[in-house]
Amino acid sequence: MFTELLVAMVIGGLIFLLVQRGRTQVLETADGWWCTGDPTDEDVTVRPFKVTTSDEELQDLYRRIDQTRPVPSLEDSQFNYGFNSQYLQRVVSYWRNDFDWRRQVDKLNQYPHFKTNVEGIDVHYVHVKPTKVPEGTSAVPLIMVHGWPGSFYEFYGLIPLLTEPSNPEDLVFEVVCPSIPGYGFSEAPQKKGFDSVCAARIFLKLMKRLGFQQFYAHGGDWGWLVTTNMAQLEPKTVKGLHVNFAPPSKPGLTLTLSIVLGRRFPSLFGFSETDVQRLYPCMEKLVVESIKESGYMHIQATKPDTVGRGLNDSPVGLAAYILEKFSTWTSQEFRNLEDGGLTRKFSLDDLLTNVMIYWTSGCIISSMRFYKENFGKGLNQPHTKIPVYVPTGFACFPNELMHTPKLWVKQKYHNLVTFTPMARGGHFAAMEEPQLMAEDIQKFTKMVEKTKKQKSVV
Repeated sequence: MFTELLVAMVIGGLIFLLVQRGRTQVLETADGWWCTGDPTDEDVTVRPFKVTTSDEELQDLYRRIDQTRPVPSLEDSQFNYGFNSQYLQRVVSYWRNDFDWRRQVDKLNQYPHFKTNVEGIDVHYVHVKPTKVPEGTSAVPLIMVHGWPGSFYEFYGLIPLLTEPSNPEDLVFEVVCPSIPGYGFSEAPQKKGFDSVCAARIFLKLMKRLGFQQFYAHGGDWGWLVTTNMAQLEPKTVKGLHVNFAPPSKPGLTLTLSIVLGRRFPSLFGFSETDVQRLYPCMEKLVVESIKESGYMHIQATKPDTVGRGLNDSPVGLAAYILEKFSTWTSQEFRNLEDGGLTRKFSLDDLLTNVMIYWTSGCIISSMRFYKENFGKGLNQPHTKIPVYVPTGFACFPNELMHTPKLWVKQKYHNLVTFTPMARGGHFAAMEEPQLMAEDIQKFTKMVEKTKKQKSVV
């Protein structure tokens, strides 16, 4: 009798473990309210919004620019000490005398903007519907989420490639580009604790409010984490996830072994020649490069309000702080150029438009707080332990800040449909290489849709 009972318990335990292993883990969250005071009924209406400017706004900007105090750069320093002062003066001169903000406002308003209140926050978003959808098909809903120090404007070159594709064989997308709360024209949270999971929850609510019960999601930088959290919160809602940034969420045995042994036995871990080249510089270089490029993160993850106050008052300081990232994060080699390589990949009009979104909305401090809210809770948050089960595509751009081999991506994203080594591009890939990004989103989405159709037939 005892033996039979023991066998039954063992079998039952094995069955329980197998069931638990096969069960999709879901990230749990609770509704929030981010205004001061007690929660009230949400205004669920969707309101049209337009970017505007005024003579007073521009006069104030010009006055502050005119009163800046230039500081000479060190001889032969290029961008290795930060934004080169000599080149900054050229950028500022263009900003003051040639940049046409009113024209850029018209460009921003070429797509429909809206606001709606979610959890007490007025959330801003761009919503672009295709003008033409092939007969017998429907547009594919897609939310695209930006990061720091970017904005919804990062996607302006990508949007028409997705909503009005030139190839008749391509899918046609309906695109929603929200501003993360505290960024751009989305209202900033007024209470502590607003992290990536909160943003993910709000964007899920936003998409449902717009009538999308299922949709695709794309993100880079913070957008990677927000959209990843969306997939973890509601894996049945997010049909597919496409990202171009995916640092390891936490160390594990596989990751550790691949780091230790990957250089000598690359094939054992599926490492390509590119993986080996990017993962194994000398240790000294690895440490030094990390220190060079992570100072901003230490500040923003600890005391964002201190430096943020200075940036909020000085347009030139704000431009230097933001545009330095568009130089170095596009290619670290740009640090050795007098102009930081800024206009090799971007136009000054586009770069300054992004800066102006931060300046006119006064959002630099609230955008920087997002680092403190995420890192301040520690690196062992629930979402770091939960895999992503929805179909995932990863675009691996060669100049990304952190290289992530396919093996590492699969540790987090268990249903990796596509892993594409991209020909060129860095951290701001959607803005830098919109054509390449559009092609990879198309490839990934087509594969997911094809698989879903095959399953539905069976």
